[in-house]
Amino acid sequence: MSKATIERLYAGLAALDGETMAACYAEDAHFEDEAFTLNGRREIGGMWRMLCNGAKTKGLAHWKIETSQITNNSAHWDAHYLFSATGRLVLNRIDATFEFNPAGLIVKQRDRFDFWRWSRQALGAAGYLLGWSGAFQNKVRAKAMGNLTSFLAKN
Repeated sequence: MSKATIERLYAGLAALDGETMAACYAEDAHFEDEAFTLNGRREIGGMWRMLCNGAKTKGLAHWKIETSQITNNSAHWDAHYLFSATGRLVLNRIDATFEFNPAGLIVKQRDRFDFWRWSRQALGAAGYLLGWSGAFQNKVRAKAMGNLTSFLAKN
């Protein structure tokens, strides 16, 4: 069942269907990656809906998700997209691990990717020069969380 949930999650992402993605999480789920630390289906689903809406409105021509190595508790996925804040093309390579409740819903997800590699693509020179810095990563995290807070207030 857990592998099926992971497959449904990424099928939703490929289709830019944030609602399907949100339904894969338990109410008390936890999500963490280099940009976000989120608690609860509302925040996690909001993040996915925000990212899906951004891709639909600003970068649909560049959107592509490729998954591989899906197991009962992990997956690798590559996200090809246009980073809306800068208009730069990104290929983000992500390794995800999952934990599930007895109903097969995600209770914990940890996505890992090379932040410096991502920042060089998404942010250009600033990412190249500063993307390795914890302070710069914290600034990016604060901006991402601010965007999500605004999105959730409107949706």
